[in-house]
Amino acid sequence: MTGDRVIQQKAAEACAVYVLDDPTPTEKRALDRLNTLVRGCLKRQHLDPVEIGLSFTPTGNGGEAVQRCVDTARREQLASYVAPPVLLFVATPAGSATAPGFDLSSANTARVAGVAALVLVLSVAVTVTVGTRLVRPLRALTDAARRPTQQHQRVPVTTNDEIGHLAAAFNDLTERRERLEDQRKAMVSDVAHELRTPLSTIRSWLEAAQDGLAASDEAFVASLLEEALLLQHIVDDLQHLAQADAGRFRLHPEPLSLPELLDQVAAAHRGRAETAGVTLTTRLPDTAALTLYADPVRLRQTIGNLLSNAIRHTPPGGAVTLSCRSAGDEVVIEVADTGSGIAADDLPRVFDRFWRADKSRSRQTGGSGLGLAIVRQLTEAHGGTVSVTSTPNTQTVFTVRLPRTIASAPTRTAR
Repeated sequence: MTGDRVIQQKAAEACAVYVLDDPTPTEKRALDRLNTLVRGCLKRQHLDPVEIGLSFTPTGNGGEAVQRCVDTARREQLASYVAPPVLLFVATPAGSATAPGFDLSSANTARVAGVAALVLVLSVAVTVTVGTRLVRPLRALTDAARRPTQQHQRVPVTTNDEIGHLAAAFNDLTERRERLEDQRKAMVSDVAHELRTPLSTIRSWLEAAQDGLAASDEAFVASLLEEALLLQHIVDDLQHLAQADAGRFRLHPEPLSLPELLDQVAAAHRGRAETAGVTLTTRLPDTAALTLYADPVRLRQTIGNLLSNAIRHTPPGGAVTLSCRSAGDEVVIEVADTGSGIAADDLPRVFDRFWRADKSRSRQTGGSGLGLAIVRQLTEAHGGTVSVTSTPNTQTVFTVRLPRTIASAPTRTAR
């Protein structure tokens, strides 16, 4: 061994560093294992042993047989570190080559046809089921809509989707139509009742005069005139409501003094109040202090109906008070009486047409049942509201709130 080689070996041993020409301990173990495998292979072939270095080149007499042993030994040594090979079959197990694709044999064709038929049957079944479920409520809606309107049939709401919402809307429409039909029937009955009473009285008096049972004196004429005026009052009220419903109710607003107008209405009803034994008082501010823009004729009619209603339902010795005040951009008019009052359950219906708290339709207090309905129509036509509070046998207060200005145009149509 030369001096340089000795120096390198000592330096490597001292520093635990090995030069590239010498195998490391790990490489040496691998080479020893490889040489053992090669010698075993050569011994089985009766060949002389060789030594394998880092270059995997056999020393000594080589040859093809020796190289095969080296290659076999290397594969055997690395077998545990290499993944198994992937086998790709390009032929059938029998050895006959096949082209890629489907095997359209009779058995496979039958399977494909069966699967396709099953899918088709399932698709048709699902489609029919879903279609029937969707069409059933629509068919129910159609049948209900084709039935006579008198039956007011409802449809069941079975889903929470668009069809269910349509069914619910149809039921709401049917309920509203039923209520309107009931109101129409009740109105026709009430109109017939209200018109029949004065007409029957007039007819009775005329027949009595014709038969000579009643003398055509001043009292006779006054009685007939009173009944005719009552009949005319009912017809006028019905006409006002019909005009409001048809949108032909015209207002002609103008600037006016509210205290002055209320004082005029109170003066017109004071005689009737005195006759009924009722005290009618007013609580009005200064005439120039409270003005608004309204139709004076319709406003007199509104307050007049409230005063007539209050006087009619106040017993002798009672009191009716008419007052007004300013409330910002509004004016508030109140008609209070100490009459019989209205039950709490009846308050929401006092402005309905032909409604009376007296279910017997007694005419002892008079009235057609249309006055308060007209008050609501006229108040809403002015852009205001009307409300009522009542304590039975103590006090009833009707409150009308009107804006100071209802329109910039000279006329307004009520609806």
